[in-house]
Amino acid sequence: MRLNTIKPAAGATHAKKRVGRGIGSGLGKTCGRGHKGQKSRAGGFHKVGFEGGQMPLQRRLPKRGFVSPSNGEVAEVMLYALKQLPGDQVDLLSLKQAGLVPARASAAKIVLSGRIDRALTVQGVGVTKGARAAIEAAGGKIVE
Repeated sequence: MRLNTIKPAAGATHAKKRVGRGIGSGLGKTCGRGHKGQKSRAGGFHKVGFEGGQMPLQRRLPKRGFVSPSNGEVAEVMLYALKQLPGDQVDLLSLKQAGLVPARASAAKIVLSGRIDRALTVQGVGVTKGARAAIEAAGGKIVE
């Protein structure tokens, strides 16, 4: 196969519409634009959403909702997921290296979900009240 021999599949391309070539073509005289009006003229266009001066839909409807730009910066980690960590030290860097927290997260919080069987030392990571009790019950400690 050579680049100069490549062709589109049969029927994939269509001939360009030739306008203004006589009555018999179906696209003569006004070239399919109809009679008069802004859209019939050369350079006659208006911006997207323009409704002829009527208040456009996107301005008639009320603004609703809000997406925080800082959303997703604090990642939640389930308690049972801490079993995947190789060591007994839990901090933001070790959570990122284990893939439990996305790289863009600036903070993390451990949430009570499941159980933990080994003693862990949690440092620099937020912990919910229930998760704190579960970690301390397993013999671990939380360093603020």
